[in-house]
Amino acid sequence: MAWEPRQMISDGEYVARIRRHRPSALLPLIAQTSAHYSVGSWMNRQDTLRFNPWALADAARVSLAYGNEYRNDARAQDLERILGLYSQLDDRLMRDETDLEALERYLLRTSGEQLTLQESPYDNLARTAAIITQTSAVREPRCMRPGWEEDLFGTSLSNYVGIARLLWAAVVKRAGRFDPNWLEASDMAPIREVISVSDFTAVTEAHFVTDVDSFKKANKDLRLTSDPLRRRFEYNPLRGQPLLRGYGQGYVAPVADLVWHKGSPLGIYHTGVARYGNAFAQDLGELFEAYVGRQLCLWPNAEVIPEITYGPGNSLSVDWIVVTDDLVVLVEVKSVRPTQHLRLATDKRVDEVQRMLGRAYTQIDNTAALIARREKEFVSVPTDRPVQGLIVTMEPFHTVNGPAQRAHLPRTAVPVSVCSAGDLEHMVTIDDASIGQLLIERADDPKRSTYGLREALSGHSHAPNPVLAAGWTSYPWHPSASSRTP
Repeated sequence: MAWEPRQMISDGEYVARIRRHRPSALLPLIAQTSAHYSVGSWMNRQDTLRFNPWALADAARVSLAYGNEYRNDARAQDLERILGLYSQLDDRLMRDETDLEALERYLLRTSGEQLTLQESPYDNLARTAAIITQTSAVREPRCMRPGWEEDLFGTSLSNYVGIARLLWAAVVKRAGRFDPNWLEASDMAPIREVISVSDFTAVTEAHFVTDVDSFKKANKDLRLTSDPLRRRFEYNPLRGQPLLRGYGQGYVAPVADLVWHKGSPLGIYHTGVARYGNAFAQDLGELFEAYVGRQLCLWPNAEVIPEITYGPGNSLSVDWIVVTDDLVVLVEVKSVRPTQHLRLATDKRVDEVQRMLGRAYTQIDNTAALIARREKEFVSVPTDRPVQGLIVTMEPFHTVNGPAQRAHLPRTAVPVSVCSAGDLEHMVTIDDASIGQLLIERADDPKRSTYGLREALSGHSHAPNPVLAAGWTSYPWHPSASSRTP
């Protein structure tokens, strides 16, 4: 009998369906499916949309956390039924009144669940080197001093990201598996010339691999709520350790696209903070501020002015001021990323977004007022054109420009938008229109002004981003910078 999805499925029903199958049968099947549909190929056809990475990741999480080996085998049609159930899971939005707050919570949860697994591996991996090894910090680092890379990763940052990319390529091409013995093959000599098999395996074991017991403990300890309707939005430990031992020779990767994430700026951030604490976050934040300046300098026909010190108390302006023929843009940089409270849309979400972004709005408005008053330190900034604010975050806050979240943040006299590093990298390379004019048109549109920057500025051609290209080509074993696949 053909399976027909019900209108709404409880989390308990979904978990029970997965528990029919022993993990040693279901997890390799999930891994093989994920590898086949890696790099967004699941989006190519309507009938493959169910094979998306967040559904596969959750099925793997449930099997690992709650499954046992005294169950049945799993076939392809079993996984398809499980993924179909996932698409029909009950949601808090269906239970709450469908007002603006309920919609806000829904969008926070779904964007944190889905959009984080649809990002570009090329952009993210290239950005890691571009920020950390190719950008100079203004201040003396707290912990990113000579030798920190080897101390943290067991190898150089370049090798570490190279390992992440090679592991990802291997699991995509080999049905979701990686066996360290493959490195001994004759065609792997170029890899062994850079890093020994023993060092490669040691780094992989230390940073990428987990086992069932460790996964279960992390899955339990890191939960913020017992609400079954929020369970699937909780942190999945496979994000931190995407390879599993104990399921045959070598390792299995239930979600192939989580492997390269370890070499992204977000993956590096979590690895560094776990070792060095807030000092690592501060060092990375200062590098990111300088990196944003490097990207702004790619803006065609624009003057980029660094942070201005003013007044008797040596107060500071926004981090960067961009002057174009059309517009003045006040740029404040925040090396922040959405927390679990935002991803789960808990009652603490408002406090969290205000803590991370609220001061940036105020800083932009203060700088705009100083320019308008023609304070002496700001007289070089023109006052005969519109002024906008731009808050650049290291990771995307996907719905923050929408009316529901914007209502929680300070009001400003000038239009202010939040964009991610990826959005900025995309925007500054537009080469078929005036970027300033596009931003003015976006701000004047009541609907488009609430979109993410990339969506609102879509439909334009782009020059190559030389900063990202330099980051990408700095890694060992890299393909051409134009490649976006393993």
